[in-house]
Amino acid sequence: MSKDPRTVTPKQSEEQIIEELQKIYDPEIPVDIYNLGLIYDVKCEKDEVSKLNTCKVKMTLTSATCSMSEVIVDLVKTIPNRIEDSSIKSLEVDLVFDPPWDPNKMSDEAKLQMGML
Repeated sequence: MSKDPRTVTPKQSEEQIIEELQKIYDPEIPVDIYNLGLIYDVKCEKDEVSKLNTCKVKMTLTSATCSMSEVIVDLVKTIPNRIEDSSIKSLEVDLVFDPPWDPNKMSDEAKLQMGML
């Protein structure tokens, strides 16, 4: 039996989003966007009317001229559609370029995968 989406906490929705972010890859780099350091923040809050969670992902791209930017952002925006019995009422993407991305934002796992450790 499925869990009632209205009982999922904002923290649980944040964890579900992070799990999905780790499945999205920049086609030019063999590392997911979360471990690449492109995700600056994931925040969810309970909507008191619907009892579902409204979420916001603050992210950047490796470059403002990234040719795959639209595809990557669309994949992030559609995360709620890929979560079974999603508790996420809405997911907003805040695309920022300040602070700019740099390789220091990568996780150690990503640096190792890229041969930087």
